Amino acid sequence: MDHETLHAYLARKVSDADLRDLLDQIASACWSISSLVAGSALQGQQGDSGLVNPQGEVQKPLDLLADVVFARSCAAHPKVATLISEEVEDVVTLKDPKPGDFVVSYDPLDGSSNLDVNLSVGSIFAVSRVSNGYQLPTGRDLICAGYAIYGPSTMLVLTVGEGVNGFSLDPETDTFFLTHPEMMVPEDTAEFAINISRQRYWDAAILKYVTDCIDGPIGPRGKEFNMRWTASMVAEVHRILVRGGVFLYPVDANNRAQGGKLRLLYEAYPMALIMEAAGAAATDGRAPLLDIHPVGPHQRTSVVLGSRAEVVQVAAAYD
Repeated sequence: MDHETLHAYLARKVSDADLRDLLDQIASACWSISSLVAGSALQGQQGDSGLVNPQGEVQKPLDLLADVVFARSCAAHPKVATLISEEVEDVVTLKDPKPGDFVVSYDPLDGSSNLDVNLSVGSIFAVSRVSNGYQLPTGRDLICAGYAIYGPSTMLVLTVGEGVNGFSLDPETDTFFLTHPEMMVPEDTAEFAINISRQRYWDAAILKYVTDCIDGPIGPRGKEFNMRWTASMVAEVHRILVRGGVFLYPVDANNRAQGGKLRLLYEAYPMALIMEAAGAAATDGRAPLLDIHPVGPHQRTSVVLGSRAEVVQVAAAYD
């Protein structure tokens, strides 16, 4: 069966040549990071680097390498004015921002704690345009978003505003081919993902939602649920795109002062755009994530995303 290449897909779906070129650059960065991930054990790049990122998290050697790869690929594009990375404290201004230039927000290596145990990791990105000088992009400003997942196969999942499409990397030709067209999240599910070790910190609404799921057929939901948790947002979202489910990393008593755990600009926003384009929902438990206004590059937020019916159930628990 013949599959359309990513390059051909972009030529067909994206009218702006500058944006097409940027997405080709990002795909190239993801290909390079995929190779680094695959060879990390052989190259002695596992374990901790001894450094911490702006959020106080210990960085892996590949966090730093992936950031360099992603930044260089984006900086090579003449219309990229601004980079916002999880691994860099300050916003990086590459040029005097002009209307129409691009702002790229990214997490170069999501879930890097999984590297040492050979589980899936990924990269997350979002692209917006400069409108009136530099300002932090809002969720509704995004013109495209995507992620790469480095698992049994490397995939690039992308939305350019309508629909979500998945491209698999052919290791023989180093080419991304369209293998998962028009991905849609089922409205109903019987699977949820949450870090249950944080149960003692949860708000009453989250505790009620999870307890109702765990109670199964004898509880108010009246059916069996399975729980999943991989400590990689990319892996969680990819599973939801393929077979449905809901992912929760809510604000709780332990992280409330920070606003939550996940970062708004380069984790929550991109995944929310993908979820909405795939017929699902993404909220902070109440309001759509894309409607939250950013006040800083590393702002954190509560995240509930996935099958629409389950996101509604969480909101009902809060109400």
